[in-house]
Amino acid sequence: MPSTTTVPLGTDTAPAAHPWPAVLALAAATFSVVTTEMLPVGLLTSLGTGLHVSAGTAGLAVTLPGLVAAASAPLLPVAARRADRRTVLCALLLLLAAANVLSALAAHITVLLLARALVGVCIGGVWAIAAGLGTRLLPPDRAGRATALIFSGIAVASVLGVPAGTFLGSLAGWRWAFAALAVLAAAVAAALALALPPLPPERPVRLGTFPALLRAPAVSGGLLATALLVTGHFTAYTYVRPVLERVPGLGAGTVSSLLLCYGLAGVVGTFAGGWLASRDPRRALLVIAAGLGTVVLLLIPAAGSLAASTLLLAVWGLVYGAVSVSAQNWLSAAAPGAREAGSALFAGIFNTGIAWGAFTGGRAADALGPTAVLCVGGGLALLALPAVVRAGRPGAEAIRRPDSAGTEVPGAQV
Repeated sequence: MPSTTTVPLGTDTAPAAHPWPAVLALAAATFSVVTTEMLPVGLLTSLGTGLHVSAGTAGLAVTLPGLVAAASAPLLPVAARRADRRTVLCALLLLLAAANVLSALAAHITVLLLARALVGVCIGGVWAIAAGLGTRLLPPDRAGRATALIFSGIAVASVLGVPAGTFLGSLAGWRWAFAALAVLAAAVAAALALALPPLPPERPVRLGTFPALLRAPAVSGGLLATALLVTGHFTAYTYVRPVLERVPGLGAGTVSSLLLCYGLAGVVGTFAGGWLASRDPRRALLVIAAGLGTVVLLLIPAAGSLAASTLLLAVWGLVYGAVSVSAQNWLSAAAPGAREAGSALFAGIFNTGIAWGAFTGGRAADALGPTAVLCVGGGLALLALPAVVRAGRPGAEAIRRPDSAGTEVPGAQV
């Protein structure tokens, strides 16, 4: 008889009485952390000048939070395993506000990097906890829409948050951009305190929970597919500007407009992906993997056409916008008895993919040029297809988990 993996069962939470304001507050939280994470991308030159360091050194302000987030995402739910999730989220947003104040006041690169490490803790914690709350705040038939709305904060941060912060930095200086984000984070913390109901942990997350989850084919396969999709995307997208600049007659203003189009398509893709993934997460990931890999590779022969490049970039944004919400729905279906632990692993893998994709793209661009970046990125995305196929259908295998008294009952695939 095969051995049974067990995960401690806690108290499930009924849907909230007024869920949508709570969902909007969670979307504001993801918007805040992602805007803070990516803001230095638009401020690298002024950061380097203000702190008297090279652009490469200033770039650590982008790399460091992602690495810290990848490590902290699975550890923070363990450290706060018995704390109310509303309290934890409010504390993380207040910490984000403090980190942004420290960034605004930094007189040396070491101080800035310390502040950015704190930002990484906030990113990992918010992703790990907030990602799976849609299923606790609303009944199953509306949880997919709630999850899509929570993740929409990520896409909106790329379209509005980072450009707005960059614009403020160009007008008033980079310190004021960080100061504005501090005010935003404090306001979001207040909104979370007012809008969220009490959210005791469904079941305490322990370090032993993660190996148990990874032994489940649907969970490990979903995480592998996520890693390939995110790494492939950031391998190509981090260096998309030199790719677009190959198009004849394409100026800097047109490139910026195309990237805005990409971002707007990403917002649409988040909700479209949430709709499809709430019905069939396996089909959603298969469509995303095939679409993302194909569209990135098609940009190679499209280099001579503005119309073709514009269309492909919009489709790229649409498809990639669906990645995070679809992967989260997959993991919720694969491990409904350990949603927070699954979200923590997802956040860790996602942020690792961001950092590894940027590194891989840089090496490919330096060695072989923009075409190689597209080849590697598209190839990695297509490799997610067999990973999803081999993982099977999430939730298809029934296993058992113990209730609070230690008795095994039918439960989640973990």
